[in-house]
Amino acid sequence: MNSTILANLRIPAELLPSDGRFGSGPSKIRTEQIDALVSASTHLLGTSHRQSPVKNLVGSVRDQLRELFGLPDNWQVLIGNGGASLFWDAATFGLINERSQHYVFGEFSSKFAQAVRLAPHLGEPLIVESPPGTVPAMKFAQVDTYCLTHNETSTGAVMNLLRPAQPEDALVVVDATSAAGSIAWSPNEVDVYYFSPQKGFASEGGTFIALCSPRAIERIESIAKSKRWCPASLDLSIALENSKANQTYNTPSISTFVLLNEQLKWMLNNGGMQWCVERTTASAKYLYDWAEQRKFASPFVSERQFRSPVVGTIDLVGIDANDVNSVLRANKIVDTDSYRKLGRNQLRISMFPAVEPTDVQKLTACIDFIVGAIS
Repeated sequence: MNSTILANLRIPAELLPSDGRFGSGPSKIRTEQIDALVSASTHLLGTSHRQSPVKNLVGSVRDQLRELFGLPDNWQVLIGNGGASLFWDAATFGLINERSQHYVFGEFSSKFAQAVRLAPHLGEPLIVESPPGTVPAMKFAQVDTYCLTHNETSTGAVMNLLRPAQPEDALVVVDATSAAGSIAWSPNEVDVYYFSPQKGFASEGGTFIALCSPRAIERIESIAKSKRWCPASLDLSIALENSKANQTYNTPSISTFVLLNEQLKWMLNNGGMQWCVERTTASAKYLYDWAEQRKFASPFVSERQFRSPVVGTIDLVGIDANDVNSVLRANKIVDTDSYRKLGRNQLRISMFPAVEPTDVQKLTACIDFIVGAIS
């Protein structure tokens, strides 16, 4: 359709969501977080991260993460500069002993596997792969590290986290970037749960957070004592040492911690993980029920058990998703585009805790209006 016509199509005000941000990362940041950032501008921003005000902020973040996830006392919260992408490289140096197995079902789960494949000091990784929109079944293997992805951001498929029974000493390392704070999990099933905070925690990218079990800490310390060379910026033992002191190895983005700290307070004050999960579940029900009731839409992930409650992917039939996205953006509803490399006629809609479930419902009404107007 003519781009001018699309740009001039106005959605009735009563249909519009209260906030038009539905991006899968970076995600919606609440006004209260910006207020906290402004408040921090005179005593935290632009100050030394080695001094107590910033260290207390980092300590608050670490303590609240422990509370939100119900971590056992002997777990550690590691924090370092660089997001989940950097953590993949750090893991090749400091978590995998010799060989790992990777469960690949989308773009981001494949990237960790590729990082390991290119590491000259590690054995060829084993790959268990399934097509986008599905989740591979677990398989036992003679490896020292299982690498899982809790939620595949590119496809909107969610994986149930269960510890493989064999080998007993293998670590379970989970990429949780788009799942953390939004989908329940058990520390009994995982050794490392790592993420960057620009999605469910409505903060900025460029920081990794890794929740580590005693088994994972033992592995990190054991590798650090070996003769394996590692750049200091990727050394997880250095990240561990600094995190225990509520600081990072080098200068962090303090604003990231201010936003994250405020979001954690909001989550905990409203009821913690149970409340967050109930909120994302309500949003997902609105979205998937709507898609199943429309002739022009359907959930991309066909099996209900694998449908993500935080990143909903909806295929469109007979309607160009680019046209729908153009009208939405012209009406200040943004970042509903599909993942660029997936190449489907699809909408991708985030439903992180910061997103109001009623706004997801209103978004579906906006899409109905657009389809009716351009069909």
